[in-house]
Order: sequence, then structure tokens, then C-alpha cells
Amino acid sequence: MDQVQLETFQAVVEQGSFEAAARALHVTPSAVSQRIKALERAVGQVLVRRAKPCTATVAGEALIRFAGQVALLEKEALDQARGGTRVSIVVNADSLNTWFLPVLTQVPGATFEIHTDDQDYTADLLRSGTAMAAVTAENVAVQGCRVERLGAMRYLAIAAPGVELENAPMIVYNRKDQLQHRFLAMVGRRPPERIHYVPAAAAFNEAIRLGLGWGTVPEQNAEPLLSSGEYVQIFPDRYLDIPLYWQYWRIESTLLNTLTAAVRTAAASTLR
Repeated sequence: MDQVQLETFQAVVEQGSFEAAARALHVTPSAVSQRIKALERAVGQVLVRRAKPCTATVAGEALIRFAGQVALLEKEALDQARGGTRVSIVVNADSLNTWFLPVLTQVPGATFEIHTDDQDYTADLLRSGTAMAAVTAENVAVQGCRVERLGAMRYLAIAAPGVELENAPMIVYNRKDQLQHRFLAMVGRRPPERIHYVPAAAAFNEAIRLGLGWGTVPEQNAEPLLSSGEYVQIFPDRYLDIPLYWQYWRIESTLLNTLTAAVRTAAASTLR
């Protein structure tokens, strides 16, 4: 497969247009168009949706992953003696706010681009080729990836002292977040009409501490404030365990192997 055509295709998807890709590659838009057409003829599939912005088709997404894998291996070979390699990872916000960040200190020489999303959606960035590894709730391997079970993140339903579940609003991370709804279904309760959306892990925890409502919080975050009396646990005998998995590109990459080993070790000591 022509490497120049592959790099051009990757640039079109990353930059969002043929013109922007041309500027990034220091060529003319006509050259970009010719390379994409040649690549599509070689593959026998339409790879780019000509829209604003340009996006990869389903066939194109598989090629984007392949292009990223090739680029990673090439960069590793070049960077063994000098500098580092950028690693793109997608992690659910609660893992990022509890156990995941120290993992990155175990991968010397790399630079990181961290994306966050709900654990039920993080694998989407693997499919699109945006990320090369993910902490996800999805246990079926994305095409071209390996999957390992990490353990379960335990969530407790908590509130500030004096907040009554019957009347309190529910605090939810964003509209993808279904953890509170799943907890209520588990205990046989219906969701309240009033919901606050607080899309940042630290602010989410603080909103609960301030008495704005109740929510489900990872036990690592909840336990110190439960001990200090700033939180109380709703339904003390109930909790919600969310299994998490590590998915990463199925290539022989020293960097990805090192990262995976660090993730495996950290998860073993923090997750259930």
C-alpha cells in the first residue's frame, strides 16, 4: 500500500477537509484529491465522506487504524535513540480521576493525548482510529485490537448529610451517563424528575458534597469523605460494580506493551 496515499488519507480525516490536509502536507488540494482517488481505486471502496468536515467511511475507519499502527511502529523505530512517541488513549473520567494517571509515569519517553468519554462509549474512538488504546466497558474486542479484563470499578450512592433521596435531585455526569439510573433500577426506584448535569469528575463530587443532590461515586473518591462525615452513603449495603476492560491495538509495539503492563498492574491494585 502506498505510504504517501495513506498519510494523505489520514491527514484529510484529521484536518477535516482536502484543503486543510493540503496545507498540512504542503501540497496542492489537487494532489490530495488525486492521492485519495488513487487509494480508493486500490482498495475498491469509498474511504472519505466528502462533507464538512470530511470523515472516514466504515471501510475508511479500518484503514485509519491501520495507518495509525504503521505510523506508531515507524515512529518507535525512529525514536528508540531520540525523543518520544505520542500515544493517544481514551479513558472514562472516573478512571482518569482515580487510578489511571499514575500509569503514565511508567512509560518513559512517551507523550500522551488523553481523551475522555463514558466507559460505554470509549471504544468508539478505537473504531475510528482516534485512539490506540482504551479503558472501556466493552468486552468484545474492536477489530484489530486485543482486550483484557481489568476488574470492576465499584460505585457507591452518596449524598451530603441531611439530603433525602426522596426529594433530592440526581446528579449525572452527562447525558450518556447511566450509572445513577442503573443504581436506581437495582434498588427498585424510579429516577427523579430533577437532574443536574455536571460534566467534570471533581466538580461532580463537589456538587454532591455541597448538597446539590445525590449521585454515584467511585469508592476511592467516596471513602475519605465518608470517613470525615462530609458524605453519607445512601443504601449502605448496596453498590454498583462496573467491569472495565483494556483494549489496545493488536501490534507488536514495545511502547504499547509497556503501557499495557503498567495498566494491568495499576488495575490489579485498585479495581475489584
